[in-house]
Amino acid sequence: PCSIQAGLCKQPSLEITAEGAQVRGEHVLSFAACVGNEEIVHLLIENGADIRTQDSLGNTVLHILVLQPNRTFACQMYNLILSYDKQEGNLEPLDLIPNNEGLTPFKLAGVEGNTVMFQHLLQKRKQIMWSLGPITTILYDLTEIDSWGEDQSFLELVVSTKKREARRILDITPVKELVNLKWNTYGRPYFYFLALFYVLYMICFTMCCVYRPLKNRSDNQTDERDNTIIVQKTLEESYLTYEDQLRLVGELITVIGAMAILLLEIPDILRVGATKYFGQTILGGPFHVIIITYACVILITMVMRLTSTEGEVAPMSFALVLGWCNVMYFARGFQMLGPFTIMIQKMIFGDLIRFCGLMAVVIFGFASAFYIIFQTENPSNLGQFYSYPMSLFSTFELFLTIIDGPANYDVDLPFMFCVVYAAFAIIAALLMLNLLIAMMGDTHWRVANERDELWRAQVVATTVMLERKLPRCLWPRSGICGQEYGLGDKWFLSNTNHVQYFYYCFLFCRIQVA
Repeated sequence: PCSIQAGLCKQPSLEITAEGAQVRGEHVLSFAACVGNEEIVHLLIENGADIRTQDSLGNTVLHILVLQPNRTFACQMYNLILSYDKQEGNLEPLDLIPNNEGLTPFKLAGVEGNTVMFQHLLQKRKQIMWSLGPITTILYDLTEIDSWGEDQSFLELVVSTKKREARRILDITPVKELVNLKWNTYGRPYFYFLALFYVLYMICFTMCCVYRPLKNRSDNQTDERDNTIIVQKTLEESYLTYEDQLRLVGELITVIGAMAILLLEIPDILRVGATKYFGQTILGGPFHVIIITYACVILITMVMRLTSTEGEVAPMSFALVLGWCNVMYFARGFQMLGPFTIMIQKMIFGDLIRFCGLMAVVIFGFASAFYIIFQTENPSNLGQFYSYPMSLFSTFELFLTIIDGPANYDVDLPFMFCVVYAAFAIIAALLMLNLLIAMMGDTHWRVANERDELWRAQVVATTVMLERKLPRCLWPRSGICGQEYGLGDKWFLSNTNHVQYFYYCFLFCRIQVA
């Protein structure tokens, strides 16, 4: 507890007015810092107020300042509070204390998209190595920026937040330079190799499906609608010839690949959480659902093959669709195609799902009406609506304009069929389908305006994913070790403009020659 009686005696009447700003904090010091009264802040700290005090969310006064709307004043107050951090004993520096979510003030500024505070903190951490005229070599501290070896990556936090302002952090030096260095040096080559390896893997799986063990049907057909002439072999009959042994190698590769996919995906689900892992479009959430489902279906197919269970064609065909659709995930490695994968995801999980809800209501309503209208008619002449399930299916085909009005116009039709069908044609063909086109057009426009930001965010997410999964021997740490310049164990990134440097050297040499 702190005593500020002396201060109150000097100023017994204190009136504070805050207009248009939200003041956050559970402690007097946080309140005073947010208001911006430096005298009260000095008075509180000098009389024993603990600058390391954390509220119920784990936020220190520095976290609170990051969240303030008046960012210029918040930077000034940040410096003032930090000047009182004595770091006595083994105490952790004030600006490195995390809140309950594991965010330091620096990381919180990035997640919130507070570019003013973020750049201010970067300027405090940079080291100027040398300066020659207009050329300056600056070492930027990569502490809390570089995701190498961190469980909670700053870059991953920035791209996974829902705030668009946070993605602007990726354009700030040295974040932009660090991402470009990692992507061009390690990320792009490894990602392209992974894409090629996956395509070859899917070709192997496809060939195993095409040449799956089949034999001619031995029993007689008892149903005139049964058109099956070839059936799958039992387990004992499936691996006898040389071609079967060759296919077995491909099947083993497929199963091992499916198990490897699960082993790589499950740890990330446990680390991040299922909601965030599958729900973030930038992180490839829907594609994670596809690839995990694919791996599970492959294992189901393997069990059915080992037990000689009929019907393996169902999971096998489903796995083929999922596996090849997942190839679109690797489009994020190309600037032209990357944003389109996000566009497709937003259209499917946003526009199309909402449209399907409206479509289901319309189909159920009109299908019921068509069934009632033809309920008393001879089904041999009007067979499209002879049962309720068939009526639903026929109405669905009508909705998608696959068929025209399914009626026998050689006989007298109920008058209400013409009325209901006309209403259905107007609502379904004219209104609903054009509504879907308009919704998708709006989504395309919104994504197109953010295509550059989305591309950078995809590159960051892909780089962090590869860096986390690959062994350290294949992905060394980026930057310059501070020990080379006597700056301790921290890592730095230089932003020397070599083109500008050589340009001025060239001009200097020409002046000397002249």
